Amino acid sequence: MPIYEYKCENCNHAFEKLVFMGNDEHIECPKCGDIKVKKLVSSTCHINSLGGGDCAPSPSRGFS
Repeated sequence: MPIYEYKCENCNHAFEKLVFMGNDEHIECPKCGDIKVKKLVSSTCHINSLGGGDCAPSPSRGFS
């Protein structure tokens, strides 16, 4: 169950949403309620079994 970042194309509000598999068709903006949202490219992190991990750098603000 990944957490995705979205941006509303109506009010430009950026938000995160926990999305269950196959249930990403009707994502709406929590600020204005519009369903015209765009999934953003996010940075990723992982934690290994030893407690260590690594994170990818965040994309620059110009990409979406």
